Amino acid sequence: MKAMVLEKAGTRLALQDLPRLEPGAGQILIDVKACAVCRTDLHVVDGDLHDPKLPLIPGHEVIGRVAELGSGVDAFALGDRVGVPWLGWTCGTCRYCRRGQENLCPEARFTGYTLDGGFADYMVADARYCFAVPDVYSDVEAAPLMCAGLIGFRSYRMVGEARRIGLYGFGAAAHIIAQIAIAEGREIYAFSKDGDVKAQDFARSLGASWAGGSGDAPPEPLDAAILFAPVGALVPAALRAVEPGGTVVCAGIHMSDIPGFPYDLLWRERTLRSVANLTREDGDAFLAAAPRAGVSTTTHEYPLSKANEALDDLRAGRFEGAAVLTMGD
Repeated sequence: MKAMVLEKAGTRLALQDLPRLEPGAGQILIDVKACAVCRTDLHVVDGDLHDPKLPLIPGHEVIGRVAELGSGVDAFALGDRVGVPWLGWTCGTCRYCRRGQENLCPEARFTGYTLDGGFADYMVADARYCFAVPDVYSDVEAAPLMCAGLIGFRSYRMVGEARRIGLYGFGAAAHIIAQIAIAEGREIYAFSKDGDVKAQDFARSLGASWAGGSGDAPPEPLDAAILFAPVGALVPAALRAVEPGGTVVCAGIHMSDIPGFPYDLLWRERTLRSVANLTREDGDAFLAAAPRAGVSTTTHEYPLSKANEALDDLRAGRFEGAAVLTMGD
């Protein structure tokens, strides 16, 4: 099988020929068709996230077909289409798992970080942590749903009934969640890098009520804000933009340091919270909600061998929506 392999953090991925995998008990072998490229992949490759499995095959937004079943698997059949997300395994017995917070499991393993992922034409995954994929999406269209959609949806649920929602960083996750929020009658205020007119126009094309730079003040106070950009300096800006009683959600797994800010920005019962990973319940809820809301994904395709180029383009912000690697037949 062919795979793009990270040998050491901070280095380029290398295309390698590897032995074809065999699924173990409870696992499935997946013939990968598409794998989206996530900002978390950048954090892994660049060394922002410590202690990855090395060597590592990155990628955690995977769409493929079941090619072989390990013993004990009865949730899927050969040929079924499946999606593989970031959360790849949990212990099932710790206090977090027992109370429905498997996303906080201290023993959790993660696809494309502590488990080999989908920057390859085959991969194995624990069948319990894979999802059936709605038929309305092609493989390429579905790939960004597996993380940009899932983590975005968990973040979105944390704002409760907020009507005016600011999205800081209008990339893969924001362009999906904006569509769900607008379909539910909420208002979206999109914040991009200052001067990024293309991203602002993209947000308006999806129905955003307003779009501007991250340094701009929205025309109305926000009820909530979600930070998809991994920029700690945006936390005080978002707190300043939300009304008393509002919520600011930090959606990324990694963020630069948050600068000091006056207590007055947090006072009057504003809430600041983070999002960690996802649960399988998040996945089931989101994959039911996305087709109902008419969510579509904007994608840019790269062959597997061009994974480094896709990462470079994501790092530089050269496209709107999501990059997706395709494996071919």
